[in-house]
Amino acid sequence: MPGPLLDTLNGKRAERAPMWLMRQAGRYLPEYRKLRGQKGGFLELAYESEAACEVTLQPIERFGFDGAILFSDILIVPHAMGQHLEFLAGEGPKLSPPLADSDLSDLAPDRSRYEAIYETVRRCRARLGPATTMLGFAGSPWTVATYMIAGEGSRDQHEARAMAYRDPAKLDALIGAIAEETVAYLSGQIAAGAEAVQLFDSWAGSLAPDQFERWVIAPNARIVAALRKSHPDTPVIGFPKGAGEKLPAYARETGVQAVGVDETIDPAWAARELPAGMPVQGNLDPLLLLAGSDDLEPRIRTILEAFAHRPHVFNLGHGIDRRTPIAHVERLIRAVRGFEG
Repeated sequence: MPGPLLDTLNGKRAERAPMWLMRQAGRYLPEYRKLRGQKGGFLELAYESEAACEVTLQPIERFGFDGAILFSDILIVPHAMGQHLEFLAGEGPKLSPPLADSDLSDLAPDRSRYEAIYETVRRCRARLGPATTMLGFAGSPWTVATYMIAGEGSRDQHEARAMAYRDPAKLDALIGAIAEETVAYLSGQIAAGAEAVQLFDSWAGSLAPDQFERWVIAPNARIVAALRKSHPDTPVIGFPKGAGEKLPAYARETGVQAVGVDETIDPAWAARELPAGMPVQGNLDPLLLLAGSDDLEPRIRTILEAFAHRPHVFNLGHGIDRRTPIAHVERLIRAVRGFEG
């Protein structure tokens, strides 16, 4: 029998909102920091399947979340597409050569880099109980493209946004290639045991409405349509962070089965404006969880009440902050699981 998270993503309302947290496997956990110290760099850890599986399962073993999110990174796709990838201490990811000055044809793709990720999924699914949903993920094409073009992260995605206006044909070719690669990558995760997948569009909010339609909605719709054709029973969660008032159009036009709501969205507005019956996920502010103030439990209740009449997965509005105390996460879990609407 599917667990409560998978049931909810398939459109069934549960008595208690199932929950998982974005970046729940990672640096806020002391057991992760210990393992990371033994294994070395982030990328080495992500490509070592047994260690990556251990990290994926750590928050399940500690907190009993309803979903286990694969420990990996959205930049595995550009790495497999042929860009050199490294994570530098204190600087974040670096991709070379940056595609602002190079072309896809300059790269030598290597899809064998996905095999370790698929093995992580297989190992985790084999070790999880049937009630816990195995979640895979990938970055959405626009967000992945911003890193590939600039060679690193940026505050305003200047290089990619400039390319969208200056050379839209080049960006269109890149976005199309990323979308095709993402379908193959997520299909491999699903074949390995992922029961639902999430598309992270962390930089969707940087685009004007017409650009959002072209570079966020359209490529994600292509990915979802392809996955539905090959894996019709696997829900896809779309998470366009910063979409704001464009979120309902994203939910309607991409074909995703569930939509993630970030912390800037009023949950009552989202409950009213999103398609009727569509499962939603979110949307506690990660910084409120970090602060752990007296506002934490009332805000959790507000979110749960807002989404009480549709399928709802409780989650954060983005990834958990690495400085978040364990005690605050435990408060969150008690509040969600003790909620009586």
